[in-house]
Amino acid sequence: MEPKTTMEYNLCSLVVEPFHPDLIINVGEVTLGEHNRKKLEKTQRDQEKKRVQQAACALLNSGGGVIQITMTTEEVHQVELGLDLEGALRELIQSPDLQSFFETKQQRRFFYIFVKSWSSGPSSGDNSPKPRICSLSSNLYYRSGTSVLCMTSNFAFDTLKKKKMAAEGIMMNQSFPSKKKPQDEDPHPESHSPNQVFQTDRFEYGDILPFPESQYVEFKQFSTSNITRYLKNIIPEYISAFANAKGGYLFIGVDDKSKVLGCEKDNVDCNTLERIITESISKLPVVHFCSTQPLVDYETRIAKVFHKETLHGYLCMIQVKPFCCAVFSQDPSSWMVKGNGFCSLTPSEWVDMMMDTNPELSEDFESQLNISQGPPNCKPVYSKKGLEHKKNLQQRLFSVQPDYLQYTPEPLWKELCSEHEGLQELMNNQIFPLSQGVLILSRSWAVDLKLQEKQGVLCDALLIAQNSPPILYTILGEQVADGWSYCTQTAFTLKQKLVNMGGYTGKLFVMPKLLLLHPESNAQSLRVLSSVINYPKSYNLEDIQQMEALLQSLVVVLLSFRSFLSDQLGCEFLNLLTVEQYEVLSKNLRKHRELFIHGLPGTGKTIIALNIIEKIRNVFRCEPKNILYVCENKPLRNFVGKKGICRAETRKTFMADNYKDIQHIIMDEAQNFRDEDGDWFEKAKAITQSEKDSPGILWIFLDYFQTSHTMQSGLPCLSAQNSREELTKVVRNSDEIAKLLQGELDRVKRYPPNNIPPGSLDMLLKANWCSGVKGTLRTENNLSWQQTVSYVEERCKTLFKRGYSPKDVAVLLNTSEDAESYRKSLLRALRKINVVQVSDASDLQSDHIVLDSVRRFSGLERPIVFGILPEKTTILGNLLVCLISRANKQLYILWYLKF
Repeated sequence: MEPKTTMEYNLCSLVVEPFHPDLIINVGEVTLGEHNRKKLEKTQRDQEKKRVQQAACALLNSGGGVIQITMTTEEVHQVELGLDLEGALRELIQSPDLQSFFETKQQRRFFYIFVKSWSSGPSSGDNSPKPRICSLSSNLYYRSGTSVLCMTSNFAFDTLKKKKMAAEGIMMNQSFPSKKKPQDEDPHPESHSPNQVFQTDRFEYGDILPFPESQYVEFKQFSTSNITRYLKNIIPEYISAFANAKGGYLFIGVDDKSKVLGCEKDNVDCNTLERIITESISKLPVVHFCSTQPLVDYETRIAKVFHKETLHGYLCMIQVKPFCCAVFSQDPSSWMVKGNGFCSLTPSEWVDMMMDTNPELSEDFESQLNISQGPPNCKPVYSKKGLEHKKNLQQRLFSVQPDYLQYTPEPLWKELCSEHEGLQELMNNQIFPLSQGVLILSRSWAVDLKLQEKQGVLCDALLIAQNSPPILYTILGEQVADGWSYCTQTAFTLKQKLVNMGGYTGKLFVMPKLLLLHPESNAQSLRVLSSVINYPKSYNLEDIQQMEALLQSLVVVLLSFRSFLSDQLGCEFLNLLTVEQYEVLSKNLRKHRELFIHGLPGTGKTIIALNIIEKIRNVFRCEPKNILYVCENKPLRNFVGKKGICRAETRKTFMADNYKDIQHIIMDEAQNFRDEDGDWFEKAKAITQSEKDSPGILWIFLDYFQTSHTMQSGLPCLSAQNSREELTKVVRNSDEIAKLLQGELDRVKRYPPNNIPPGSLDMLLKANWCSGVKGTLRTENNLSWQQTVSYVEERCKTLFKRGYSPKDVAVLLNTSEDAESYRKSLLRALRKINVVQVSDASDLQSDHIVLDSVRRFSGLERPIVFGILPEKTTILGNLLVCLISRANKQLYILWYLKF
């Protein structure tokens, strides 16, 4: 094992321990037991409490884990934490019920606090909702009567939400500025008197100010011990409180009876006071929701205080204006584990996590994971309406049967047992006497979790069983270097993803076990931890309900991918693969180096292509420069290229250049390839098979039904495509569009063009159409060219009033030449509704209407599509299929008369 490294931080000596299957924070030596802690000096007691509190907060926010304490005294009997430490943990979770998040155990000289992940949903015994993240203090202050109070996390959320909405409202109305800014208004009548006093530059010692303390006025006396420290302590809280509300005045040198006392001149001078105030306010952290991002607006006056015509001292007066967004007194007291490090959250990070909400999607999507109930780091997960819920997916993939332990997937289990003699006996011995649950086999759980594959690992198996924690077995054929590191890292990643991606809110630990398989005899265990942390029994899965909840989180981990809509909506969320898509992605790449994937329109071929690229990188340990993605049109090439996961080229460029660094090739939308520049298939084969002992991957995605030309494609004939998979579950289109698509596909089947192999038509018999999403379908015939322009303009005007935007719309024509001819007329019409830009599909993510040809938009999609076609069109059936399948929600087909 590699030597341990540590990362220490200024606030306290906290160490994130590496090489463990769980997050372990070592807080060093701490005195435990109420009797022992009472003997400590207050400073030491507070420091120890702070270390434990910070570690607990970091683990709560990071998926849970273990706090490791080295006890300062040898204890024969079990000891308790101590009342102050228990109080610190209760303060952190704002609940008397420690058991809901913390459990403790003493092992020899070590004391462990087991920490469950924080979650915003109600926990056992507590039905109240919680903030998105756990914090000791927000350090956002507000004014309540004459008091300054720190906002609770829930109160901070409400305040920040209102400020964000106000800032967004201001930004929307920036083109219509009012004559008088809101902060210049006088919301409180009594503010006139403070303002008049604020303009005064001379006072007599003992003067009584003509107003008392109020919501907008605070009096403070000078400290006689350390003025500098005193000012630095009070200024951040009061400036934050006034700025976050409606503003106010801070008078320093006045007692609570409104009597002016000032600060004696011998203790401080005017320049020092000015400097301290300026420095203190300039250091206040601020977070903006607005675009202008102003600084804290304040004004300072230092007035002289006389006593019988003799200068006695000074009175500090600070006027604070209302702040547009949020002013903190200091960084929030909230911590996380990041990588191998322990750190405090910045105000921006804290606000982002606190304000993170589920995106507002249309009714076409169904929530699979709602972050308002989940751990701090999880992202919302949605699926298209009509697709299977994660509970149904779990039942299909990883069902749990009463009094039965299932090995799944069964074909892989049989394949592994036939390849490795003794594996079945090994696993049966390991699992005995557990009898209910599921053992999930994989050739590499690391690859499934998007980690790199480890050479020498025969397979991994995840056991989810009753009366046991989840166990991850790694089986080796022979001893390999860093085998234990691989095993623990995979178990660690799985645990973190089950919580932070899958949204699991129960107590969780994944136990790693490394096994060596001996073909001659049996199996032996390679390694047992020398210092095993024994987790409490509450970390065992108690019943079917707990197992299924964990397995549903596993479904999210394995089947989720970043939604293409994330960039458009400006917030990250995930979608789920279908079982059919997942099964294609789960294929053994070493056994399926060449594969043809035939997919009906809208079955998610490009989604699988992007995901398989990531899997190739992890299985073969290669870089993006070693993988080539090839398609026919530039817009799709640009869309994939911007993801930075591989090199992306068009087929034409592929045929013109050399690719000495390329090992693996993915071909997408290959039905639209042509052989006019040479045999692209043979070139791809030559590149991927250049290393005969270890050929690369060549996967080709195609859909004959969307062929957009009549030339030779260069694809091998259907009978020569020996290794082939089919995607038949159509998930993209609304019901009305899907029905039209079905009709056109049936028509193509009845009257197949020459460029569709007859054998491929059988796919239609297996077609499975996802339903449940209502949409719009309109067809208009015999229009003039100008009438189509007017139709698009009027429809877009209506759609934009309903909340759609230009980035939701694509206008597609038969050819690129037609699209270019249409551009000026369309743009002239759209300017009437304030649309000033249309562009081709090369930059799909920009906020503009796409205007391009059907062919160049192949492989892409938008919610709303206008198809503008001449009455007589070559390869009509294929072109219509391609056009129809591009629209998710609404489709308008406009037939114009071409003279």
